[in-house]
Amino acid sequence: MTEVTSPLTSTPADPLQAGRAALASHDWASAFEHLTTADAAGVLHGADLEDLATAAFFTAQAEAGIAAKERAFKAWLDEGDPARAAYLALDIAREYAYLGKSSIATSWIRRAERMLGEGDSYAHGYLALTRAEAAAGSGNPDLALEEAMRAVEIGERTTDGDLLAFAQGTLGQLKIAAGEVDDGFALLEEAALAAVSGELSPFASGVTACRMIGTCRDLTDYRRASEWIEATERYCAKQAVSGFPGVCRVHRAEVVAVSGAWDKAELDLERATAELGAYNATPVQADGYYAIGEVRRLKGDLAGAEAALRDAHARGKSPQPALALIRLAEGKVKAASSAIDSALAETWDRWARARLLPAQVEIAIAAGDVERARAAAAEHAEIIAARPAPALRAAQAMAVGRILLADGDAAGAARELRTAVREWREVGSPYEIARTRALLARALRALDDEEDADLELRAALDEFRRLGAPGDADAAERELRAAEERRSGPVQVRMTFMFTDVVGSTNLSEALGDQAWERLLRWHDDTLRALIAAGGGEVVKTTGDGFFVAFDSARRSLDCAISIQRALRDHRAATGFAISVRIGIHTAEANRRETDYSGMGVHVAARVAALAGGEEILATAETLAEAGVTSAAAARETTVKGVSAPVRVASVPWA
Repeated sequence: MTEVTSPLTSTPADPLQAGRAALASHDWASAFEHLTTADAAGVLHGADLEDLATAAFFTAQAEAGIAAKERAFKAWLDEGDPARAAYLALDIAREYAYLGKSSIATSWIRRAERMLGEGDSYAHGYLALTRAEAAAGSGNPDLALEEAMRAVEIGERTTDGDLLAFAQGTLGQLKIAAGEVDDGFALLEEAALAAVSGELSPFASGVTACRMIGTCRDLTDYRRASEWIEATERYCAKQAVSGFPGVCRVHRAEVVAVSGAWDKAELDLERATAELGAYNATPVQADGYYAIGEVRRLKGDLAGAEAALRDAHARGKSPQPALALIRLAEGKVKAASSAIDSALAETWDRWARARLLPAQVEIAIAAGDVERARAAAAEHAEIIAARPAPALRAAQAMAVGRILLADGDAAGAARELRTAVREWREVGSPYEIARTRALLARALRALDDEEDADLELRAALDEFRRLGAPGDADAAERELRAAEERRSGPVQVRMTFMFTDVVGSTNLSEALGDQAWERLLRWHDDTLRALIAAGGGEVVKTTGDGFFVAFDSARRSLDCAISIQRALRDHRAATGFAISVRIGIHTAEANRRETDYSGMGVHVAARVAALAGGEEILATAETLAEAGVTSAAAARETTVKGVSAPVRVASVPWA
């Protein structure tokens, strides 16, 4: 169609027709401009306002899109089409639900229900679909299945392609959650094929394809996910659909992260989540933030990971199991156990549970609860039997290997862990291969196969270093060092030792009572363990209500001590009370045997801690000199029991 324009303004003579033509060719920006011009002239009816909303969506103007839909709702009522108005009410409800405005969303749904009453029009199909999704979200899978099947029936009878695809996708996911994996995938694939073949509206195509890819990802079927990602990207390029590539980028980046290219994955995810925010695509944006959190966790950026997971949670996605695994990495085993147990208690979807159970096994083993780990592994095995993808088989073999190792069956553990290595290799996940090899090394060492154990652990260490996984690399290095020292005897090393101690613990325990004291001490332990881990310290052992910690850097030890005292101060300011802790630090030569240290240097560090006052950091002159500190209080000489020469100490400012 040839546009007639004014020679002075270049504005189309008929902006409404120009807007419709631009929309048909997916020139979203021009469509929005022309339809907005037509709207200013007051010539838009219900269908045109829906077109304006579509153009607003694809130009990342979410608020304008919702406003246009709300006006379209009223226009359809004025034009005598209550069924279309009810459909718009349900669509508007979806928009508000994405924004987290559940009360407004529910009000629009109730309005649609009152308008529609009983019947089987296409609008009733969308109502059934809305009810199915609500029932699934509230933990009523039977009602969800019933409503989804009704939506499919109405979609087939009315030949509404978008409705049918939405309904097939919802029903497919519900069937998979109920264990009918093959039937569920068949429905999802039928809908996705219609989407990438151009049989649906652009919005329905994007949502349907995204659902297919997301389900493949959830079931760790990365090969199938890649196929549908490529098909969706071809569709988006052909149809000039700019919003959904952000969705595809999230899912593609998740697959890339599995391959170990974490920096690239993180950059792609950050770009995608920023784009999706403009499109009001909250659920998929939440997926993106969760994936960012996972990548950062693996890279050792625990604070950044937690921030991303909180962004995901704010947008409606559970932060588990990643957040529980962060707590485990911080040494907060009880907090990790509570987090993963709560997540499982709230999850009925079998495949969602399958994503949580391997983490529960790992955390339960760390907590010494082998029976809980065994139950989790058994449930995981029962779930994945319906569709044992390589990643699921690998996770199961790894879980069983952990349990057998904890049971003392090193030979059985080695068999399972070798199976897991083969399965992870098929998946193409170098990080999981390395993690499994590190476990396999422990099993082999328990079988007195030191040579093969070192071989596996060194391979794991090399991979952790290549990937950029500092926490895992440090743990592997410690294990290698401990193994070498077991064979060669104690090694003399220069380290900085820190001892912490709760001041007045006996009086506090008596004043608070056993239960309150235990809760307070647990908070103290979790807080200090997290700060020590973040500061690069190694907890050698606990000493009553304190810690014996080793650092390879005097500067790090002082920074960690300062962070501890500041954390306690901040807690005191926020709650009115906090435990008072004394800290002593000394740098010296000591004998290291595996993960323990002994010698006069350790003795001096412990005695310096005993000399410190409440809320004080007391360090020896050797420590301050090695750390390059000149701002400490004037050093004083003191005597230490068992040491003939006086020891020079100074209080370190931290406030």
